[in-house]
Amino acid sequence: MASVGRQSPVTLEEKHLVEPPASPAVIGSNEGASEPRQLLLIDDDELSREVLGLIAVEAKFEAISFESGEAALAHLSSATPPFAILSDMQMPGISGDDLGRRLRTACGPKTLLLAMSGSQVPGDEVTAFDGFLLKPFSAHDLQTACEHRTAAAVAELPTKNGAILDRTVYEKFSGSLPPTQLAGLYAMCLSDARKRIETMRRALADGDDDLYRRSAHAIKGGCGMVGALELTKLAAVMEREGLPPVVEGVTDEGPLTQFMAASFRLERMLEGT
Repeated sequence: MASVGRQSPVTLEEKHLVEPPASPAVIGSNEGASEPRQLLLIDDDELSREVLGLIAVEAKFEAISFESGEAALAHLSSATPPFAILSDMQMPGISGDDLGRRLRTACGPKTLLLAMSGSQVPGDEVTAFDGFLLKPFSAHDLQTACEHRTAAAVAELPTKNGAILDRTVYEKFSGSLPPTQLAGLYAMCLSDARKRIETMRRALADGDDDLYRRSAHAIKGGCGMVGALELTKLAAVMEREGLPPVVEGVTDEGPLTQFMAASFRLERMLEGT
């Protein structure tokens, strides 16, 4: 098995276990790749981390493992966001959707967040994640969930806001537009929404509730036209509720971060259609 607590890459041929030090375990590598893909593994069970490390190596990832959500968050406070994070849903301390939300805040919208568990988890308990893997799973399952070109993990994940994309609307567009124009239509929608989210960030910083709501309203209209259901509903909530509260001098950007994460979910889903 891959050893725990190593800072250098290990191979599948290693069969021993050692006591983990305070530093995270670096498992495997993606040598020769132009952009090595890093995967963070979070599981409180030592044997599970060992097995997950082997799976990650087989799936061509460089993996760093952590025994708790707190340890992973501490690492992310000073590290470059990874390609993906795979976290167990049931652990002592910070875990589940609470951990997912904190990971999203720490990493931003582009990191793929995957939840895992030995039993099925209700959809409303994994809303902060982009996908879900049921243990046990294979390296192929992990690769499939992590490939942006594959929409399975994204499309099948229940979200708090319901479906991601209205298939009826999408099929109407796909039946009347060439593939390049169809892709361009959704790319334009996402680009416009993200620009307006930046406007909303400025409005949030300036305390401009009117601009915040007007921008959310525009996003709601544009996303609604192309059947982007999750984005439409998130924008409607932001329009209705207005500026998030300021708690102890810190402005809550959670709704904006949640929207950006949902926009990347839709983007990955479209890439797989």
